[in-house]
Amino acid sequence: MTGDRVIAFDRVGKTFDGGVRALDDVSIEVARGEVLVLLGLSGSGKSTLLRHVDGLQRPTSGNVAVLGEDVGRLGGGGLRALRRRVGFVFQQFHLVGSLTVLENVCTGALGTLRGPRLGLLSYPKRIRHAALERLERVGLGDQALQRADTLSGGQQQRVAVARALLQKPEILLADEPVASLDPDSAAQVMSLIAEIAEEDGLTVVCSLHQVDLALSWGHRIVGLRSGRVVLDTPVHGLSRDEAMSIYSKVGTELAPVAVS
Repeated sequence: MTGDRVIAFDRVGKTFDGGVRALDDVSIEVARGEVLVLLGLSGSGKSTLLRHVDGLQRPTSGNVAVLGEDVGRLGGGGLRALRRRVGFVFQQFHLVGSLTVLENVCTGALGTLRGPRLGLLSYPKRIRHAALERLERVGLGDQALQRADTLSGGQQQRVAVARALLQKPEILLADEPVASLDPDSAAQVMSLIAEIAEEDGLTVVCSLHQVDLALSWGHRIVGLRSGRVVLDTPVHGLSRDEAMSIYSKVGTELAPVAVS
């Protein structure tokens, strides 16, 4: 992996029990500070690929290198150390509705703390201050003490982004982060992620269904079909019809388009 590459998949295959082939000979590299969007139908392998980056899944064949580490060779301690450097935002917000917004963000620091935490004041002051700063950054500082379940869907996803940012990650993974949001909220969340990535030099790998959002906020698109890479190209100069071909040619063979 070259010096500015933080993620490298080298001929990665993943087969689940029952012979289901989720990834098939996937080779991609992601540069530091790049916003890479994964496009493809449900079941195309997007989520599986993301879960290989932080070791939630291990490859059946090939190698995955992340931040200089061979993920497939990492044990428990090594994986925990890697995951502290990789934030993850999911489609479902995974917030505790009965807790305040601020305490939900504080849970992003649990990987660095010893012992369980019960209540906002059980977190060190430095964590609470850092969590509030992250909430200010996503535009929700004035709602820090509200219950999380009183927020709209778009606001809850922004809380989830703030929680991931509390880790000070070098890589942010986002698995369909706006799939359950209305178009305006989806655009706001994607704009926020792209803005933070640019300001912090954060590397982002994000799976989406919405082609227009991918073209608006991504630097590069990788299209997946049946676990194989069928498109790999910068967004600049890519037409909507070319991006949509990932979906429209299901069942046909399409040679991968390499990054120029």
